[in-house]
Amino acid sequence: MSVTQRACLSARRAKLSALTDGAACVVAAGRPQSRNFPANVYPFRASSHFLYLVGASLDGAVFVQVDGESTLYVHRDTPSDVLWHGPSVPLVSLEEQTACAVRYLDELDLNSIKGAMTLPVMDQATNSLLAAWVGREVSPNMISSVDEPLAQAMVSLRMVHDVWAIEELERAAAVTVLAHEAARETIEPGIYAHHVWAAMQSVMTQNGMGWAYNPIVTPYGEVLHSHRLDYPLSKGDLLLIDVGAETETGWAGDVTRTWPVSGEYSSSQKAMYEVVLAAHAAAIEMVRPGVHYRDVHLAACRVLTEGLVALGVFRGDVEQLVADDAHALFFPHGIGHLLGLDVHDMEDLGDRPGYAPGMSRSARFGLSHLRLDRPLEAGMVVTIEPGFYQVPSLINDPDWRARLGDRIDWRCLDMFSDVRGIRIEDDVLVTEGSPRVLTAALST
Repeated sequence: MSVTQRACLSARRAKLSALTDGAACVVAAGRPQSRNFPANVYPFRASSHFLYLVGASLDGAVFVQVDGESTLYVHRDTPSDVLWHGPSVPLVSLEEQTACAVRYLDELDLNSIKGAMTLPVMDQATNSLLAAWVGREVSPNMISSVDEPLAQAMVSLRMVHDVWAIEELERAAAVTVLAHEAARETIEPGIYAHHVWAAMQSVMTQNGMGWAYNPIVTPYGEVLHSHRLDYPLSKGDLLLIDVGAETETGWAGDVTRTWPVSGEYSSSQKAMYEVVLAAHAAAIEMVRPGVHYRDVHLAACRVLTEGLVALGVFRGDVEQLVADDAHALFFPHGIGHLLGLDVHDMEDLGDRPGYAPGMSRSARFGLSHLRLDRPLEAGMVVTIEPGFYQVPSLINDPDWRARLGDRIDWRCLDMFSDVRGIRIEDDVLVTEGSPRVLTAALST
């Protein structure tokens, strides 16, 4: 373990104790979940809150903090464990790896954590165990089962990244860039989306990393989160690729590029791509401490709308069109989200990380999907990902058509029929000065 890792983990735990006034806290790693029968499990990944405090993905482990003292509890090997999976890492090695005292779970004093604060994980077996320990129901589907002081403490801790976190995010970004470069070299008419994904997967695996979320590699870019990989790629298609690497300690990259399958954009595709690219640049330029993320989003909306007016798709005043959410017909999601140990960081805690206290989601269609609406701070990492999509269910909606009236030229829009969806996404670190694009090495 490096000096930086040790210092950061110690500081995180000390801050957790201070933010919770030394109250007892239990943060579980969780257990592997089965694919189809108990012994056939998905690859294990510890809960992100556990990873933040421990720095290692340890199946079934539990982090406990009582009166400011931190201890990691792990399973004791059974003969069957050793037979099938080999012996676990010795406690002394785990202590060195995690900079934390380590004990076996059967040594945990349950009386010391009765009534302790905890957070749900994704597997119900662990939640049931936590419930028995702390004396109340624990479930990711129940707001009441989330201890508010602990949830807010984790939001405060994870919102602004420390030195080690930024190093890990830079590593994830670098491998993500390599994977996208491999994808660009692979794309050609006649292959399938899964061939592109295979090239990207190979790069990430060769660099000792996994992927932070299910891949989006699709010629149907108007489907915002299409995970099908069985589509053939044809000349004239745009291939939207939204893929991010994940470091061994769980930190995520998240990048989208939209490449022409033939190697060249058509004139209509190029024109629309330039509009999205301009919105992307305008949004990144806005990323400064103290700037509300909603304003970053609206800046992108204005530039996107200006471009659509210039192309003849929209008619009218840009500011009024944005105020009326006309742009949301083609850009229905928010400009991005927090990035950290989760690709949508801390969204297991609902809107707590995304919305500052006293703020809530807007009812406006053009703002309701914002995942982040708070002032930016130096040390945050956010994604910037404007897009243009022709979603049939929106474009053919009679209510939308009536609402927009003659402010949209539908015949002009038909000229862009070969543009199903375009998204351009980068990972951006908020600094005290200009924003730093962690994925800038990948050309747009």
